[in-house]
Amino acid sequence: MSFSEGPYNSGNPLQQTPIASAPAPVVLTPALLGSLKVSKIFKDNTQIITSLDFDDSGTKCVTSAQDESLHVYDCITGKLDKTLFSKKYGVHLARFTHRSTNVVYASTKEDDTLRYLSLHDNKYIRYFRGHEKKVVALEMSPSDDTFLAGSEDSIRLWDLRSPNCQGAVSIVGRPAMAFDPSGMVFAVALGFTLRLYDVKAFDRGPFKVAEIGSNLGIKKETIVATQLEFSTDGKNLLVTTASEAHYVVDAYDATTRFRLIGHYSYTNEPFQSGGEASWTPDGKYIVSGSKDGGVYVWDIAKAIADQQAYINNPQGMGSSYLNGGANNNGSSTSLLSANGELKPFKVLKAHGTPSHIVAFNPKYLMMVSGSTELAFWEPDPNAIGVDALHDFSKGGRH
Repeated sequence: MSFSEGPYNSGNPLQQTPIASAPAPVVLTPALLGSLKVSKIFKDNTQIITSLDFDDSGTKCVTSAQDESLHVYDCITGKLDKTLFSKKYGVHLARFTHRSTNVVYASTKEDDTLRYLSLHDNKYIRYFRGHEKKVVALEMSPSDDTFLAGSEDSIRLWDLRSPNCQGAVSIVGRPAMAFDPSGMVFAVALGFTLRLYDVKAFDRGPFKVAEIGSNLGIKKETIVATQLEFSTDGKNLLVTTASEAHYVVDAYDATTRFRLIGHYSYTNEPFQSGGEASWTPDGKYIVSGSKDGGVYVWDIAKAIADQQAYINNPQGMGSSYLNGGANNNGSSTSLLSANGELKPFKVLKAHGTPSHIVAFNPKYLMMVSGSTELAFWEPDPNAIGVDALHDFSKGGRH
Protein backbone atom coordinates (compact mmCIF):
# COMPACT_ATOMS: atom_id res chain seq x y z
CA MET A 1 0.00 0.00 0.00
CA SER A 2 1.23 3.46 -0.79
CA PHE A 3 -0.05 6.63 0.78
CA SER A 4 0.39 10.40 0.61
CA GLU A 5 3.84 11.75 1.21
CA GLY A 6 2.78 14.12 3.94
CA PRO A 7 -0.11 16.21 5.20
CA TYR A 8 1.43 19.52 4.36
CA ASN A 9 0.67 21.81 1.43
CA SER A 10 2.56 24.93 0.35
CA GLY A 11 6.19 25.15 1.34
CA ASN A 12 6.58 21.42 1.94
CA PRO A 13 9.51 19.99 -0.04
CA LEU A 14 7.97 16.53 0.36
CA GLN A 15 5.07 17.55 -1.86
CA GLN A 16 6.40 18.76 -5.19
CA THR A 17 3.10 18.77 -7.09
CA PRO A 18 0.65 21.71 -7.12
CA ILE A 19 -1.93 21.75 -4.32
CA ALA A 20 -4.73 21.00 -6.79
CA SER A 21 -2.99 17.79 -7.86
CA ALA A 22 -2.87 14.59 -5.88
CA PRO A 23 0.53 14.12 -4.21
CA ALA A 24 2.69 11.34 -5.55
CA PRO A 25 2.34 8.20 -3.44
CA VAL A 26 5.23 7.01 -1.33
CA VAL A 27 6.05 3.38 -0.64
CA LEU A 28 7.44 2.72 2.81
CA THR A 29 10.88 1.14 2.87
CA PRO A 30 13.20 0.14 5.72
CA ALA A 31 15.50 3.04 4.81
CA LEU A 32 12.67 5.56 4.92
CA LEU A 33 11.30 4.24 8.22
CA GLY A 34 14.77 4.09 9.65
CA SER A 35 15.19 7.78 8.87
CA LEU A 36 12.18 8.91 10.93
CA LYS A 37 13.06 11.69 13.32
CA VAL A 38 11.16 13.92 15.72
CA SER A 39 9.98 17.13 14.06
CA LYS A 40 8.05 18.54 17.02
CA ILE A 41 7.45 17.75 20.67
CA PHE A 42 4.33 18.90 22.55
CA LYS A 43 4.45 19.26 26.33
CA ASP A 44 0.77 19.87 26.97
CA ASN A 45 0.24 17.09 29.54
CA THR A 46 1.27 16.87 33.16
CA GLN A 47 0.72 13.09 33.35
CA ILE A 48 0.98 10.04 31.08
CA ILE A 49 -0.85 10.03 27.75
CA THR A 50 -3.17 7.01 27.84
CA SER A 51 -4.68 6.88 24.35
CA LEU A 52 -4.05 8.18 20.85
CA ASP A 53 -6.28 8.12 17.78
CA PHE A 54 -6.45 9.62 14.29
CA ASP A 55 -9.61 10.62 12.46
CA ASP A 56 -10.49 8.91 9.17
CA SER A 57 -8.83 11.63 7.10
CA GLY A 58 -5.57 11.53 9.05
CA THR A 59 -5.68 15.29 9.55
CA LYS A 60 -6.59 15.25 13.25
CA CYS A 61 -5.12 13.43 16.22
CA VAL A 62 -6.74 13.16 19.66
CA THR A 63 -5.09 12.10 22.91
CA SER A 64 -6.38 11.40 26.40
CA ALA A 65 -4.21 11.47 29.49
CA GLN A 66 -4.18 10.68 33.19
CA ASP A 67 -4.46 14.42 33.88
CA GLU A 68 -8.08 14.08 32.64
CA SER A 69 -7.48 16.07 29.48
CA LEU A 70 -8.33 15.67 25.81
CA HIS A 71 -6.00 17.29 23.32
CA VAL A 72 -6.76 17.60 19.62
CA TYR A 73 -3.82 18.21 17.27
CA ASP A 74 -3.88 19.37 13.67
CA CYS A 75 -1.61 17.11 11.61
CA ILE A 76 -1.69 19.60 8.74
CA THR A 77 -0.20 22.54 10.64
CA GLY A 78 1.53 20.61 13.39
CA LYS A 79 -0.24 22.64 16.07
CA LEU A 80 -2.40 22.01 19.11
CA ASP A 81 -5.95 22.65 17.96
CA LYS A 82 -8.02 22.27 21.11
CA THR A 83 -7.85 21.27 24.78
CA LEU A 84 -10.83 19.95 26.73
CA PHE A 85 -11.09 18.53 30.25
CA SER A 86 -13.23 15.82 31.84
CA LYS A 87 -12.37 16.45 35.49
CA LYS A 88 -15.61 15.09 36.88
CA TYR A 89 -15.61 11.76 35.01
CA GLY A 90 -12.01 11.27 33.88
CA VAL A 91 -11.16 10.26 30.32
CA HIS A 92 -9.56 7.27 28.62
CA LEU A 93 -9.67 5.52 25.23
CA ALA A 94 -10.78 8.60 23.28
CA ARG A 95 -11.78 7.48 19.78
CA PHE A 96 -12.88 9.56 16.82
CA THR A 97 -16.19 8.54 15.32
CA HIS A 98 -16.43 8.86 11.53
CA ARG A 99 -16.74 12.61 12.07
CA SER A 100 -13.60 14.51 13.04
CA THR A 101 -15.67 16.76 15.33
CA ASN A 102 -16.92 13.95 17.58
CA VAL A 103 -15.29 11.44 19.92
CA VAL A 104 -16.49 8.69 22.22
CA TYR A 105 -14.51 7.86 25.35
CA ALA A 106 -14.54 5.85 28.57
CA SER A 107 -14.92 7.28 32.06
CA THR A 108 -12.34 6.58 34.74
CA LYS A 109 -14.29 7.71 37.82
CA GLU A 110 -17.83 8.39 39.07
CA ASP A 111 -19.27 5.58 36.94
CA ASP A 112 -18.47 3.35 33.95
CA THR A 113 -20.55 5.30 31.42
CA LEU A 114 -19.26 5.87 27.90
CA ARG A 115 -19.57 9.46 26.71
CA TYR A 116 -20.18 10.71 23.17
CA LEU A 117 -18.76 14.22 22.92
CA SER A 118 -18.92 17.02 20.37
CA LEU A 119 -15.48 18.62 20.18
CA HIS A 120 -17.01 21.61 18.41
CA ASP A 121 -18.98 22.92 21.38
CA ASN A 122 -17.77 20.60 24.18
CA LYS A 123 -21.25 19.16 24.74
CA TYR A 124 -22.27 15.56 25.24
CA ILE A 125 -24.38 14.10 22.46
CA ARG A 126 -25.26 10.83 24.16
CA TYR A 127 -24.41 8.54 27.08
CA PHE A 128 -24.00 4.77 26.91
CA ARG A 129 -24.78 3.06 30.22
CA GLY A 130 -24.58 -0.64 31.00
CA HIS A 131 -21.02 -1.53 31.90
CA GLU A 132 -20.67 -2.42 35.55
CA LYS A 133 -16.89 -2.35 35.63
CA LYS A 134 -14.26 0.00 34.24
CA VAL A 135 -14.08 -0.01 30.43
CA VAL A 136 -10.55 -1.01 29.35
CA ALA A 137 -11.03 -1.40 25.57
CA LEU A 138 -12.98 0.63 23.03
CA GLU A 139 -12.94 0.33 19.23
CA MET A 140 -15.00 1.97 16.47
CA SER A 141 -16.21 -0.14 13.57
CA PRO A 142 -14.46 0.85 10.32
CA SER A 143 -17.68 0.40 8.34
CA ASP A 144 -20.51 2.05 10.32
CA ASP A 145 -21.48 3.85 13.54
CA THR A 146 -21.24 0.83 15.83
CA PHE A 147 -18.46 0.36 18.34
CA LEU A 148 -17.27 -2.22 20.83
CA ALA A 149 -16.50 -1.55 24.47
CA GLY A 150 -15.00 -4.08 26.84
CA SER A 151 -14.80 -4.20 30.61
CA GLU A 152 -13.71 -7.01 32.89
CA ASP A 153 -17.19 -8.50 32.96
CA SER A 154 -18.60 -7.95 29.46
CA ILE A 155 -18.06 -6.93 25.86
CA ARG A 156 -20.85 -4.77 24.54
CA LEU A 157 -21.79 -3.63 21.05
CA TRP A 158 -23.14 -0.08 20.83
CA ASP A 159 -24.52 2.17 18.11
CA LEU A 160 -23.82 5.92 18.24
CA ARG A 161 -27.44 6.57 17.23
CA SER A 162 -28.95 4.81 20.24
CA PRO A 163 -28.30 4.77 24.00
CA ASN A 164 -29.31 1.10 24.11
CA CYS A 165 -26.79 -1.74 24.04
CA GLN A 166 -27.05 -3.71 20.78
CA GLY A 167 -25.71 -6.95 22.27
CA ALA A 168 -23.38 -8.27 24.96
CA VAL A 169 -21.10 -11.20 25.78
CA SER A 170 -20.19 -12.03 29.38
CA ILE A 171 -16.48 -12.53 30.03
CA VAL A 172 -14.03 -12.83 32.90
CA GLY A 173 -10.78 -10.89 32.62
CA ARG A 174 -9.34 -7.87 30.85
CA PRO A 175 -10.19 -7.93 27.13
CA ALA A 176 -8.31 -6.55 24.14
CA MET A 177 -10.37 -6.10 20.97
CA ALA A 178 -10.22 -5.15 17.29
CA PHE A 179 -12.45 -5.05 14.23
CA ASP A 180 -11.09 -6.46 10.99
CA PRO A 181 -10.91 -3.98 8.04
CA SER A 182 -14.31 -5.09 6.70
CA GLY A 183 -16.06 -4.50 10.03
CA MET A 184 -17.67 -7.94 9.70
CA VAL A 185 -15.39 -9.78 12.15
CA PHE A 186 -13.91 -8.78 15.48
CA ALA A 187 -11.22 -10.39 17.59
CA VAL A 188 -11.03 -10.59 21.37
CA ALA A 189 -8.01 -11.59 23.43
CA LEU A 190 -8.38 -12.59 27.06
CA GLY A 191 -4.91 -13.25 28.43
CA PHE A 192 -3.39 -15.80 26.05
CA THR A 193 -6.71 -16.85 24.44
CA LEU A 194 -7.75 -15.39 21.09
CA ARG A 195 -11.35 -15.54 19.91
CA LEU A 196 -12.81 -14.49 16.54
CA TYR A 197 -16.47 -13.48 16.24
CA ASP A 198 -18.94 -12.74 13.45
CA VAL A 199 -20.32 -9.27 14.24
CA LYS A 200 -23.83 -10.24 13.12
CA ALA A 201 -23.88 -13.42 15.20
CA PHE A 202 -21.47 -12.82 18.05
CA ASP A 203 -24.06 -13.84 20.63
CA ARG A 204 -23.63 -17.40 19.33
CA GLY A 205 -20.04 -17.42 20.50
CA PRO A 206 -16.70 -17.31 18.65
CA PHE A 207 -16.25 -19.18 15.39
CA LYS A 208 -12.52 -19.60 16.11
CA VAL A 209 -10.58 -20.01 19.36
CA ALA A 210 -6.80 -20.31 19.63
CA GLU A 211 -4.00 -19.95 22.18
CA ILE A 212 -1.57 -17.18 21.28
CA GLY A 213 1.97 -18.48 20.84
CA SER A 214 1.11 -22.15 21.48
CA ASN A 215 2.42 -23.34 18.10
CA LEU A 216 5.73 -21.58 18.87
CA GLY A 217 6.02 -23.31 22.22
CA ILE A 218 5.44 -20.13 24.24
CA LYS A 219 4.25 -20.60 27.82
CA LYS A 220 0.72 -19.25 27.83
CA GLU A 221 1.04 -17.80 31.33
CA THR A 222 3.55 -15.23 30.03
CA ILE A 223 1.11 -13.66 27.53
CA VAL A 224 -1.34 -10.97 28.61
CA ALA A 225 -2.71 -9.12 25.58
CA THR A 226 -3.31 -5.38 26.01
CA GLN A 227 -4.43 -4.45 22.47
CA LEU A 228 -5.23 -6.02 19.09
CA GLU A 229 -4.94 -4.54 15.60
CA PHE A 230 -5.54 -6.11 12.19
CA SER A 231 -3.23 -5.27 9.30
CA THR A 232 -4.94 -3.24 6.57
CA ASP A 233 -5.24 -6.29 4.29
CA GLY A 234 -6.88 -8.25 7.12
CA LYS A 235 -4.38 -11.12 6.83
CA ASN A 236 -2.49 -10.62 10.08
CA LEU A 237 -3.32 -9.60 13.63
CA LEU A 238 -0.95 -7.73 15.94
CA VAL A 239 -1.23 -8.79 19.58
CA THR A 240 0.31 -6.14 21.79
CA THR A 241 1.35 -7.14 25.30
CA ALA A 242 2.92 -5.44 28.29
CA SER A 243 5.44 -8.26 28.61
CA GLU A 244 8.72 -8.89 26.80
CA ALA A 245 7.20 -9.65 23.38
CA HIS A 246 4.42 -8.75 20.95
CA TYR A 247 2.94 -11.32 18.55
CA VAL A 248 1.79 -11.48 14.94
CA VAL A 249 -1.03 -13.97 14.38
CA ASP A 250 -2.34 -15.30 11.07
CA ALA A 251 -5.88 -13.89 10.95
CA TYR A 252 -7.22 -16.84 8.95
CA ASP A 253 -6.06 -19.90 10.88
CA ALA A 254 -5.14 -18.08 14.15
CA THR A 255 -1.66 -19.60 14.34
CA THR A 256 1.09 -17.38 15.70
CA ARG A 257 3.58 -16.38 13.00
CA PHE A 258 6.12 -14.26 14.89
CA ARG A 259 7.19 -13.28 18.36
CA LEU A 260 8.52 -9.73 18.27
CA ILE A 261 11.40 -9.20 20.68
CA GLY A 262 14.17 -6.69 21.38
CA HIS A 263 12.26 -3.86 23.06
CA TYR A 264 12.07 -3.26 26.81
CA SER A 265 8.80 -4.39 28.34
CA TYR A 266 6.39 -2.64 30.68
CA THR A 267 5.88 -5.70 32.88
CA ASN A 268 6.52 -3.88 36.14
CA GLU A 269 5.10 -0.52 35.06
CA PRO A 270 1.99 0.63 36.97
CA PHE A 271 0.33 1.68 33.70
CA GLN A 272 0.05 0.14 30.25
CA SER A 273 -1.80 2.11 27.56
CA GLY A 274 -2.64 -0.86 25.35
CA GLY A 275 -1.36 1.24 22.45
CA GLU A 276 2.30 0.35 22.80
CA ALA A 277 2.52 -1.00 19.23
CA SER A 278 0.94 -0.34 15.85
CA TRP A 279 0.99 -1.39 12.19
CA THR A 280 2.18 0.99 9.52
CA PRO A 281 -0.58 1.79 6.98
CA ASP A 282 0.75 -0.68 4.41
CA GLY A 283 0.61 -3.60 6.86
CA LYS A 284 4.29 -4.41 6.27
CA TYR A 285 5.94 -3.04 9.39
CA ILE A 286 5.21 -2.74 13.11
CA VAL A 287 6.37 0.07 15.40
CA SER A 288 6.40 -0.19 19.18
CA GLY A 289 7.17 1.96 22.16
CA SER A 290 9.55 0.76 24.83
CA LYS A 291 10.38 1.32 28.46
CA ASP A 292 13.73 2.85 27.44
CA GLY A 293 11.95 5.63 25.50
CA GLY A 294 12.82 4.26 22.06
CA VAL A 295 10.51 3.31 19.19
CA TYR A 296 11.35 -0.13 17.76
CA VAL A 297 10.59 -1.13 14.16
CA TRP A 298 10.10 -4.67 12.79
CA ASP A 299 9.94 -5.65 9.10
CA ILE A 300 7.02 -8.08 8.96
CA ALA A 301 6.86 -8.32 5.15
CA LYS A 302 10.48 -9.45 4.96
CA ALA A 303 9.99 -11.92 7.81
CA ILE A 304 7.03 -13.49 5.98
CA ALA A 305 9.08 -13.74 2.78
CA ASP A 306 12.06 -15.25 4.64
CA GLN A 307 9.83 -17.72 6.42
CA GLN A 308 8.13 -18.82 3.21
CA ALA A 309 11.43 -19.12 1.36
CA TYR A 310 12.79 -21.37 4.09
CA ILE A 311 9.64 -23.53 4.02
CA ASN A 312 9.86 -23.87 0.25
CA ASN A 313 13.58 -24.64 0.18
CA PRO A 314 15.05 -25.32 3.63
CA GLN A 315 18.21 -26.96 2.28
CA GLY A 316 18.91 -24.25 -0.27
CA MET A 317 18.37 -21.45 2.22
CA GLY A 318 20.56 -23.07 4.83
CA SER A 319 19.72 -23.54 8.50
CA SER A 320 21.68 -20.43 9.45
CA TYR A 321 19.40 -18.19 7.40
CA LEU A 322 16.65 -18.17 10.00
CA ASN A 323 19.15 -17.78 12.81
CA GLY A 324 20.80 -14.53 11.86
CA GLY A 325 23.32 -15.95 9.40
CA ALA A 326 23.89 -15.10 5.76
CA ASN A 327 22.10 -17.07 3.09
CA ASN A 328 23.88 -19.04 0.34
CA ASN A 329 23.98 -15.98 -1.88
CA GLY A 330 25.82 -13.99 0.73
CA SER A 331 23.07 -11.38 1.09
CA SER A 332 22.20 -9.57 4.31
CA THR A 333 21.47 -11.62 7.39
CA SER A 334 17.97 -12.30 8.64
CA LEU A 335 16.61 -11.03 11.94
CA LEU A 336 14.23 -13.98 12.10
CA SER A 337 15.00 -17.08 14.15
CA ALA A 338 13.74 -20.57 13.39
CA ASN A 339 11.48 -20.43 16.46
CA GLY A 340 9.61 -17.41 15.08
CA GLU A 341 11.40 -14.77 17.12
CA LEU A 342 11.89 -11.56 15.15
CA LYS A 343 14.27 -8.76 16.11
CA PRO A 344 13.76 -5.09 15.15
CA PHE A 345 15.81 -3.69 12.30
CA LYS A 346 15.81 -0.16 13.74
CA VAL A 347 15.51 1.65 17.07
CA LEU A 348 14.44 5.30 16.97
CA LYS A 349 15.18 7.50 19.97
CA ALA A 350 12.92 10.28 21.23
CA HIS A 351 11.58 10.21 24.78
CA GLY A 352 13.64 10.28 27.94
CA THR A 353 10.78 8.49 29.67
CA PRO A 354 9.01 5.28 28.53
CA SER A 355 7.26 5.66 25.18
CA HIS A 356 3.88 4.34 26.28
CA ILE A 357 2.00 4.79 23.03
CA VAL A 358 2.85 4.79 19.31
CA ALA A 359 0.69 5.07 16.20
CA PHE A 360 1.23 5.67 12.50
CA ASN A 361 -1.00 8.14 10.68
CA PRO A 362 -3.36 6.10 8.44
CA LYS A 363 -3.14 8.54 5.53
CA TYR A 364 0.05 10.57 5.78
CA LEU A 365 3.73 9.92 6.23
CA MET A 366 4.02 10.72 9.89
CA MET A 367 4.20 8.83 13.16
CA VAL A 368 3.18 9.94 16.65
CA SER A 369 4.50 8.65 19.98
CA GLY A 370 3.72 9.63 23.52
CA SER A 371 4.82 9.46 27.14
CA THR A 372 4.02 12.54 29.22
CA GLU A 373 4.92 14.42 26.06
CA LEU A 374 3.78 13.89 22.48
CA ALA A 375 6.20 13.61 19.55
CA PHE A 376 5.48 14.05 15.84
CA TRP A 377 7.87 12.16 13.56
CA GLU A 378 8.83 12.69 9.89
CA PRO A 379 11.38 10.99 7.63
CA ASP A 380 14.80 12.45 7.09
CA PRO A 381 14.57 14.42 3.80
CA ASN A 382 17.84 12.93 2.60
CA ALA A 383 16.25 9.48 2.66
CA ILE A 384 13.61 10.50 0.12
CA GLY A 385 15.67 12.74 -2.12
CA VAL A 386 14.82 16.28 -1.03
CA ASP A 387 17.11 18.91 0.40
CA ALA A 388 15.44 19.80 3.68
CA LEU A 389 12.33 19.61 5.77
CA HIS A 390 10.67 22.73 7.05
CA ASP A 391 9.97 21.63 10.60
CA PHE A 392 7.16 22.49 13.01
CA SER A 393 9.38 24.16 15.55
CA LYS A 394 8.39 27.76 14.77
CA GLY A 395 4.65 27.54 14.54
CA GLY A 396 3.75 25.13 11.78
CA ARG A 397 4.08 24.86 8.03
CA HIS A 398 4.47 27.96 5.88
